[in-house]
Amino acid sequence: MNVAGIRFRRAGKIYQYDPCGLELKKNMKVIVEAAWGIEMGTVVYTDKETAEDADLSQIKKVLRIATSEDLEREGRNRQKEAAAFDICEQKIAKHGLLMKLVAVEYTFDGNKILFYFTADGRVDFRELVKDLASVFHTRIELRQIGVRDETKILGGLGICGRVLCCHSYLSEFSPVSIRMAKDQNLSLNPTKISGACGRLMCCLKNEQDTYEYLNSKLPGVGDAVVIRDGNIKGTVKDVNVLRQTVSVLITGDDDTDIRTVSVDGISFRPRHRAKRLSPEEMKEMKELEAMEKGDKDGSKLD
Repeated sequence: MNVAGIRFRRAGKIYQYDPCGLELKKNMKVIVEAAWGIEMGTVVYTDKETAEDADLSQIKKVLRIATSEDLEREGRNRQKEAAAFDICEQKIAKHGLLMKLVAVEYTFDGNKILFYFTADGRVDFRELVKDLASVFHTRIELRQIGVRDETKILGGLGICGRVLCCHSYLSEFSPVSIRMAKDQNLSLNPTKISGACGRLMCCLKNEQDTYEYLNSKLPGVGDAVVIRDGNIKGTVKDVNVLRQTVSVLITGDDDTDIRTVSVDGISFRPRHRAKRLSPEEMKEMKELEAMEKGDKDGSKLD
């Protein structure tokens, strides 16, 4: 069965839909039935084969290609979202709730309004929901999201000067660990390896496979090696992963020398082991791991 990929927000999750014989094109606006109601989405791809083990009963249908009236209705919804945002902030202040409103979304059919917020802990917003329902006279849903999702919605620029990956193209967050930063010879200083959200930068994942491959070809610091040119024995003092070079300490009878050679010019016994961490690095790693564990909300965006 051929399906079309539909996305409801920029860099959001992609859902598969039955095109029902419609001639869909990439970036075309369509009206579909989502889990939360009738919604407008954007076509990401068309005519893709489903997996053999896919449950076809779970694949919903594209209702129609969006008309000019649908686009106007969507525009009105965006305008109403701005007004709803201001009203909700006023209600939050009125109830004295410790929460930060991030975004507001109207479903296309107007049957539900979703309010996304962040908070340090659990928030009892039952009275707030009742208050909002009395104002908007429709279904109200409040969703608590994490700092990663907040940054994904708001966007911004990374230290590279480009639009944040999560806001521009990342559909889902991949697990990122402190070990990746260490494998890539990055400082474990949180200010240098954290993104705009305050968590580890997602781009650490992008280069991890390359660094794992390059590191597998290198000896570790402290390993004994032999420089083939002259059959000279020495000890590794430093490695340059990207250049694939090794600084070797050569100890003679009278003096010592450090020589930088290509990894192809040395012989050593490969050992698969984790990089040793200094006490200072261990302390920084524990602090970063505690910070990462503090964000357990996960992605709650559609």
